[in-house]
Amino acid sequence: MKRVLTLACGLSLLMGGNAMVSAQDNETKEEPKTPEVMREFRAVWVATVANIDWPSSKSLSTEKQKEELITILDKCKEINLNAVVFQVRPACDAMYDSKIEPWSAYLTGEQGKAPEPYYDPLTFAVEEAHKRGLELHTWFNPYRAGLKSKDAISDKHISKTNPEMVRDYGSYLWLDPGLKEVQDLSMNVILDVVNRYDVDGIHIDDYFYPYKEKTDPKDPKSPILDFPDEASYKIYKDAGGQLKKDDWRRENVDKFVERMYKEVKDAKPHVKVGISPFGIWKPGFPEQIKGFNQYEELYADAKKWLNEGWVDYWTPQLYWTIANPDQSFSVLLKWWTEENNHSRHVWPGMFTGLVSEKPDMMKKWDPKEIRFQIAWTRILTEEPGQVHFSMKAFLKNTAGINDELTTSVYSQPALVPPTPWLGTEAPAEPSVKAKLDGDKVTIAWEPATETPKPAFVWAVQVKTGKSWKTTILPAQDRSLEVPATDDDAHFEKVVLTAVDRLGNASDPAEATTEEPAKE
Repeated sequence: MKRVLTLACGLSLLMGGNAMVSAQDNETKEEPKTPEVMREFRAVWVATVANIDWPSSKSLSTEKQKEELITILDKCKEINLNAVVFQVRPACDAMYDSKIEPWSAYLTGEQGKAPEPYYDPLTFAVEEAHKRGLELHTWFNPYRAGLKSKDAISDKHISKTNPEMVRDYGSYLWLDPGLKEVQDLSMNVILDVVNRYDVDGIHIDDYFYPYKEKTDPKDPKSPILDFPDEASYKIYKDAGGQLKKDDWRRENVDKFVERMYKEVKDAKPHVKVGISPFGIWKPGFPEQIKGFNQYEELYADAKKWLNEGWVDYWTPQLYWTIANPDQSFSVLLKWWTEENNHSRHVWPGMFTGLVSEKPDMMKKWDPKEIRFQIAWTRILTEEPGQVHFSMKAFLKNTAGINDELTTSVYSQPALVPPTPWLGTEAPAEPSVKAKLDGDKVTIAWEPATETPKPAFVWAVQVKTGKSWKTTILPAQDRSLEVPATDDDAHFEKVVLTAVDRLGNASDPAEATTEEPAKE
């Protein structure tokens, strides 16, 4: 019995086992509906500060740095993640070639020293991520200027070029958020990256004003050390400002967050803006929640930023278990979703690094906790997503976390959810052909000849017997080879969709096979 290969849109019926399909009308019985490809943001933070995730040491060669970054990206693809949040500005330094700030000591061991042989790690990271169909988001710290250490500070560092903008606070050097010059500097750093690199998003975390320190770190009873911004507050008051200092500090951060969102959109509207604040806004919100108060301690009115829609995705750091009565992951996630007035994406941060072979459910977790948290994101949000801290857990497969996820909640790849407020125009439908050759089928496709919206990835769905398998491939790929049979079931159909970098999907194109009726 010969098998028949036909192209999806329904168009030609060609007999034979070694034929390339072309278009023709096909009036066969109606096929079951193609399942939708799952939509879910699956990201991981890759921390460079203190060499947490990459590079593993500040003394690595260029070749070794590249090898480690490739290993990270390959692992992300292997476990069905679709985005990386890559730290590029740990402390007024740069993990990329910047004309504004010096090279980071975490990269080369010496602040201000470029990699030798030279390369730009951010250019490399963006290109390699995109080759794998992964989004690359750049992660900045807007105010941290450095940890006090014995390491030499570059003459190009802000603490030397503009010491009046830097405050000495506890164990840190910190930019003063009350100075317009500071806000201009951090904004210029972010826009420099947005304008010069093909990044998919920019991201800031929970560090605004610093976490408070004691006057004597060794004495827990010593008084709190106040942030030394009397001079900038005086400038504000002398200019007619009426706010109390705490409210003025919150206003400084509010202005920066609002400005960041607007100016990134003015530069490149498709670049997504994400913030990952501390997971609790204030104790008592919702009622059962206890713990740290970022509103009072960090002067971060995170609820306001979400209420105002000054983000494209919102990643509160929900670093507690579901069962924790004082800081329940699911209770806090539900509360944040209820504050989402502008229907932005709510993709919480998870402390995946706490998984352990010996869990205690407080400081060390069973890997199932992460699986259950992912399940809760799918229950509580319409367009689910997660961001894991940090890559180290996946590189080590700590307590089998990779296996736990890839055999359950991450068993199939997922497309990043669309961001319709940034645009809804989709790529045109591609053309697809399939060739049956013995024990394999080669699927080949081309984008539409005229389309203003190029694909960022291709979603390829293959039906074999009654089962479907999804593969997500980067834009430059144009073919995929699959088995002709699997567990005695025959390849029947492929559905191909072009998806742009905002998650907008084309109409699907199909190639099918059918068994002729028995005589």
